[in-house]
Amino acid sequence: MKLKFNIGVKTVPETPTSPHHDEENDIWGQAYALAEGDGSPGSWRRQNKWCRPSCIPISIICILIFLVVLLPLLDHAAEKALQELNASNCACNTCNLSLIESIPEGLIYNETAVFPSTFDTWMDLIGSAQKSIEIASLYWTLRQSEVYPDPTSMKGEKVFQALLKAGTGRGVTVRIAQNAPSQAYPNVDTEFLVKRKAAQVRSLNFAKLLGGGVLHTKMWIIDRKHLYIGSANMDWRSLTQVKEMGIAVYNCSCLAEDAGKIFEVYWSLGEENSKIPPFWPSALATKYNLNTPLNLISDNETFQTYLSSSPLPFNPVGRTNDIDALVNVIKHAEKFIYIAVMDYFPMMIYTPKRIFWPVIDDALKTAAIEHNIKVKLLISKWNHSRPSEDNFLKSIASIDKLYPRVSIEVRRFVVPANKQQQQIPYARVNHNKYMVTDNTAFIGTSNWSGDYFTDTAGVSFVLHDPVFERNASHTTIRSELQAVFERDWNSDYAYPLST
Repeated sequence: MKLKFNIGVKTVPETPTSPHHDEENDIWGQAYALAEGDGSPGSWRRQNKWCRPSCIPISIICILIFLVVLLPLLDHAAEKALQELNASNCACNTCNLSLIESIPEGLIYNETAVFPSTFDTWMDLIGSAQKSIEIASLYWTLRQSEVYPDPTSMKGEKVFQALLKAGTGRGVTVRIAQNAPSQAYPNVDTEFLVKRKAAQVRSLNFAKLLGGGVLHTKMWIIDRKHLYIGSANMDWRSLTQVKEMGIAVYNCSCLAEDAGKIFEVYWSLGEENSKIPPFWPSALATKYNLNTPLNLISDNETFQTYLSSSPLPFNPVGRTNDIDALVNVIKHAEKFIYIAVMDYFPMMIYTPKRIFWPVIDDALKTAAIEHNIKVKLLISKWNHSRPSEDNFLKSIASIDKLYPRVSIEVRRFVVPANKQQQQIPYARVNHNKYMVTDNTAFIGTSNWSGDYFTDTAGVSFVLHDPVFERNASHTTIRSELQAVFERDWNSDYAYPLST
C-alpha cells in the first residue's frame, strides 16, 4: 500500500522493509511530515524538539483513558459476543429428542415403531421435576370421575395425583396458564389444585384480549430444562381414547428457556384486567426464529430448530408467527409434503361472518403446481367433522394429475370404536397436528383453519434435518415422523376421500 499526501508538501514514499511492511508506520510518518510544515529535516527537528516534552504526558493520559475506559468496554463486548456464540450451540451435546404418541385403545397396527406414550412421558416429566412445572393448556379433565366413567380414565387420574403430589409434597412450583373456564369447560381440576395450594393458576380471557379465540397451546416446561409440545390436551381421553402426536426435548435448557418466554407471555396476560401491551419487554424477545434458528446438538449432530407462536399480537420481538413458519416449511420442501391434522379449512370457521382464508391452501397448490412437490393430506373423520370440510378437501384434491407431475392426494383417517367407546364424548379421533417434508418436521398445537392462526394461541416446534443427512437413510426425528405418517396413510384406518 502506498500513501502519498500532495498538499503543498514533499511526498513521503513507502519503503518496503519486509513482506509484512507496517502500514501504520507509513501513516504516522506522513502525519508527522504534514504537521512540521515543509518536510525539511530542520523543521522536523524543531517540531520534534517542541513535541518531545509535551507529548509524553498526553500519551500517558491517552493510555490511561484506554486502559480504564475503553479496554473494559472491549472486554465486555468480547464477552457478550462469546456468550452469544456459545448460546447458538444448545446445551453442549446434551439435548435428547423423542416423538411422543397416544394410540387409542383398539387401534392396532400390524407393524409399527414404538414411541414413548404421552402418559409415560408426562409421568416421567413430573417425576423428574426438581424446581418447576409450567403448563399451558386449553382445559382440564384429567380426573377419573369426569366426563364419562370409563376404566381407561385411570391414567388421567394418575397424572393428576402426580401433579398434586409434586406441588404439595415435593416443593415443586407448579404454574398453569389456561384458557378462561366456561360452562362447557369449568376446569374443576385446576380449582382443586389451587385450593390444595399445589399450583398457581391464571386464566386468559380471549374475549377481552382479542375479541375471540382461545388458549389452544399444549405445552409443558420442566425446570426450564425439559419440554413437551404436542396435540394432547390435559384430558384423560388424550392418553387412552384419542390419537395424539407430540415431541419431548430433554436436557435442553436453551430451548426450554425459549419456550419459557412464550409461557411468560401467557402468564402476564392471565393477570386480572391485563391487556396486550403495544411492546413486549425486551426480556421476552428471542433470537431463535425462522431466519436465525437455534443450532441444537443431539447425538453429535447439529439440527436447526425454533419455536413459532400465534397469534401475532402475542409475539415479542424475534418470535416467528406460526403461520409464517408453516408456510415457510411448505415453500422449502423439495420432494414431498405430508400433513396429518384433525381439521383442514381454508376458512375462518368460528367467526359470525364467513371469511375465506386460503393462505395454506394457496401455498400447497403452489408447491404442487409450480414445483411438482408431492402433497398428501391425512384429515380426520369423526362424529364432529363439519360436512363442508369434504368440499374443501375435494377442491384441493381435484388438482391431482391436472398437469403432468402434479400430485395432491387426500385421505380421511377414522379411529374405530366399539359400542362402549362410542359412548365416550369427544373421543375416538386422530387429533394430530403435524407436517413432515423431505427436510423438516413441524409439530404444532393448532388445527388448520384461519382462526387458529389469527386470534388463537398456539405454538409449533420446527426442526430441520442436517443438510448432509437429508438424502441419506439416517434416522432422525424428521424421518421417524415421516414413517409415522406413512404407517397411518397405508393403514386400514385411512380411507380415500370418495369413500
